[in-house]
Amino acid sequence: MARGEGAEQYAASLLSVKPINTEIKTVKRNRLSVWSKLCYAIGGAPYQITGSALGFFLQIYLLDVAQLDPSHASIILFVGRAWDAITDPTVGFLVSRSRWTGIGRMMPWILFSTPFAVLTYFLIWYVPPFEQGKVVWYLIFYCLFQSMQTCFHVPYSALTMFISSDQKERDSATAYRMMVEVLGTVLGTAIQGQIVGGASNCPTEPEVIDSRNSTRINMSSVTLDETKQAYLIASGVICIIYVLCATILFLGVKEQKETGRKKSQPLTFRQGLWLVMSHEPYIKLVIGFLFTSLAFMLLEGNFALFITYALGHRKDFQNILLVIMLSGTLTIPLWQWFLTRFGKKTAVYFGMSWAVPFMILIISIESNLIISYLVAVAAGVSVAAAFLLPWSMLPDVVDDFKVRNPDIHGHEALFYSFYVFFIKFASGVSLGISTLSLKFAGYVTGACLQPEAVSLTLKVLVSPVPVVLIAVGLLILKTYPIDEERRQGNRKLLQEILDSETDSESETSALGSSV
Repeated sequence: MARGEGAEQYAASLLSVKPINTEIKTVKRNRLSVWSKLCYAIGGAPYQITGSALGFFLQIYLLDVAQLDPSHASIILFVGRAWDAITDPTVGFLVSRSRWTGIGRMMPWILFSTPFAVLTYFLIWYVPPFEQGKVVWYLIFYCLFQSMQTCFHVPYSALTMFISSDQKERDSATAYRMMVEVLGTVLGTAIQGQIVGGASNCPTEPEVIDSRNSTRINMSSVTLDETKQAYLIASGVICIIYVLCATILFLGVKEQKETGRKKSQPLTFRQGLWLVMSHEPYIKLVIGFLFTSLAFMLLEGNFALFITYALGHRKDFQNILLVIMLSGTLTIPLWQWFLTRFGKKTAVYFGMSWAVPFMILIISIESNLIISYLVAVAAGVSVAAAFLLPWSMLPDVVDDFKVRNPDIHGHEALFYSFYVFFIKFASGVSLGISTLSLKFAGYVTGACLQPEAVSLTLKVLVSPVPVVLIAVGLLILKTYPIDEERRQGNRKLLQEILDSETDSESETSALGSSV
């Protein structure tokens, strides 16, 4: 391979310590075991399990179970996501200034945030026994959970750069991670959907009126209590899985310290912001995926309501969501092969645009359960691409930055945290606006049937708006400058830099031994 040849040619010039270097390089280039990749991948599951549960169900939970006014629900969704967005660069900045400990730089953040994340997540799904402070309750615990989740996920995302110095191994580990994360979304959707979906039942028989009206009210009250209990059970199961995944990550992955590299001086927050914002490929990648991610977040946030009220599949909405996630899981290996065979930019064009015809189809025909399931299968293919590609391309941007700024080290977390910041902030705005638009359309909290204007609004939110966002995102990504040739060139240059540092360190060790 070209990369290996370049490394050998560079090392050949350092003849005096070549035997020592060869031995050390062998250690440096050890491949990651399948077990290590799996343990690393499992660490990404909690973020996706909780994210899919919150993404698909929080809006409908706040409206129909907690029975908040849509304007209050929109405030909670927006403020929670905006707060989450703010904490990402803040935590990224703090992580970049963290010192190496006995268990690494990233692992302490992951380890100590887990119990607090689990507690606050559970309390999000608890309906307090008072009305006045409900909005404050959900705001506090939603924001606290997002903070604790950020303390877990930002270091975990940056850990990609510290599990191996070999880009091919990192890409492989990322593929494992994406596979497990999509499985995590399936698990989150399945747990939340199957437990909650079986408990939430709207009366479908309109004849229970007049003398039996009081009976109907009591039955609705019991059903609401059962639904509240189901949400608590589902959140408890997810909390247990969260702790198990964090434990496996901690025990199964060893964070590698960057030996031979001098870490640059700590940056101020403003300097860190300028550092990442001045790198052109990063800006184009972030803005492009900002639009495409917004499209899928709008779809995710409103799809449960869309299936329930616009399509009328109340009894099947959790199963349709599950089919989307299962389809995405099964097609992750396909996209991994596709981006390896045809390049990442080509995979972006095909992956993101694949869902567009089906988004149009779902609102263009009369409601049909079989068609809904077929569309769900097709939509899952694009969901897989939306999961895999951003996280597969971010390491390329970081590598490109390293090649052009060889004297700046230790700030990888900033690139990941600012990316997540923009995505989450924009999703908060979109969810807040979409929930508020339901209020203007006349959404009735806790009702089993909604006005026609609500159905029309939901159709707009899951089809025309996402289609436009995908188109804009793809146009921006067309200008993304890191193609396969540049990416391979960066790999070779970085390997030469790594070999140079290894040789320098080995030469110093050899001289010290001889003295």
